[in-house]
This record gives sequence, structure tokens and C-alpha cells, in this order.
Amino acid sequence: MRLTSTLSAALVSVVALLAGTQSAAAAACSNTSAGFEEWAAAFKQQAEGQGFSPRMLDKVFSSVSYSRSTISADRGQKSFKLSFDQFMQKRGGQTIINRGKTMKKNNAALFSRLEQRYGVPAGPLIAIWGMETGFGSFLGKEHTLSAVATLAFDCRRSEFFTDQFYAALELVQAGNLDVNAKGAAHGEIGQTQFLPRNVVRYGVDGDGDGHIDMVRSRADALASTANFLRGHGWQPGAGYQQGEPNFVAIQGWNAATVYQQAIAHIAARIDAE
Repeated sequence: MRLTSTLSAALVSVVALLAGTQSAAAAACSNTSAGFEEWAAAFKQQAEGQGFSPRMLDKVFSSVSYSRSTISADRGQKSFKLSFDQFMQKRGGQTIINRGKTMKKNNAALFSRLEQRYGVPAGPLIAIWGMETGFGSFLGKEHTLSAVATLAFDCRRSEFFTDQFYAALELVQAGNLDVNAKGAAHGEIGQTQFLPRNVVRYGVDGDGDGHIDMVRSRADALASTANFLRGHGWQPGAGYQQGEPNFVAIQGWNAATVYQQAIAHIAARIDAE
């Protein structure tokens, strides 16, 4: 009996190992669309094995497809190579400043609460909000789950976006991301354009309705942004221009120097009011 049990266990282990190897092979990345459906099927199987709801996964993967527009956008990021003045002009920096001052006045109570809780003044939050989506006026047109899945499948940054895709599945399962949600080309979500993992880590229910809705709730989006900055080293009361303590938190938001400079400049102009 002991020998039979041992052999059976060994056979099970070999079968499991072979199945895992086949699954990993099917889930290999690619720099073209070839093999995406096989990859998606393998990913779905792996996700189910990690405890995600089969019913939820059925909904997600029936909606997911390879996004050529996401790949095109990923290969064509040129605005971050502009000078500061060129970047400000291209992204409408002065318009963001002008509208941002109005947003600050019209939402004074919200920004006061956020500063009291997170130590982040209105300026940087408004600058990010305006720069990312024009204060929620355009959140993007790409199917979020397809965008993230495509970049997880693409070899350029597969490991990073595989984690983002798992985070997106967490959000769907928690009821914090709609299966049909649309956003930016890299899967950024909501009014301040969080990647899925950052929603999981820093997302805040700013309006108290029991959900983190980065799309429809400006309170959730802005509270989450303040929480992100605090989580990246924001020190209440310290400066946030280049060379000052809180500039490191702005660097955590976006790796492009010209973007960081623009946010700090716009924020200072808004906070000066």
C-alpha cells in the first residue's frame, strides 16, 4: 500500500509538472498578436488556480481582445522628449492653471479635507487631475482590460503588466472596476489615471459609498491621488519644487522629468491663489 501510494503521488506530481510546463509555454509573451488567444486561455486557467471567481473570469476573458492601438501608443510616446516650454504648450499648461484655480475654489471643502488628512495641498492634486484627464473630461477610449492584457502578453514589459492584469482582476472581483470600463492606452483608470496595481495599493473611498470609483467619483480619484503621494514620501508642509523634499513624491507619479517639472510649476501657480 505504501509503495502504491508513493508511485501514485509521484505520477500525480509528474502530471502536474507537465501541465504547469505546458501552461507556462502557452502563456509565453509575443511581440505580435500571434498566440494571444492561447495566452489568454492559459492566463485564465492560472488565475482560476489562484482563487479568482470562474464566473468573473468568464466575463473578463469574453471581453478581452488584443489591442493594436495600445501597442501603437506604447511604441510612440514622444511628448516626454519635448522641452519644458514645448511640453507645457502641447499639454495646455496655462489652460490647466486657469481652470485649476476655478476647480480649487469650487471644491474648496474637498481639498481642505484632503490636505488635513494626507498633508497634500490642492495644487499638486489639481495639476495631476488637469494634466491627466482635463479634470475628468476625457478618461480615454481603450477597453481597460484589453489594454492591460495586451501589454501583459507583449514581451516589452510583460512581467510588469502581468502584475497589473492580476490587479485589474482583483478590482473587478471587488466590484471596483467594470468589465467594460474604458480608459487610457496602457490601462490607466479614472480621473487621475491610476494603473490597476496603484488602485489596489492606494485607492481610497473618498466619498464614503463603500466603493473605490476612480471613474465617476472625483472624491475617490483625488483622495487616492493624495494617498499615492503620501505613500511616495510626501511630507506635510514641505516644498514640492525641484530640489525640495516633496518633489520625490511627484517623481513617483511619473518618471519623465519634463512631466514632473510641469506638475510642480502648475501646482505652484494654483496654490499661489
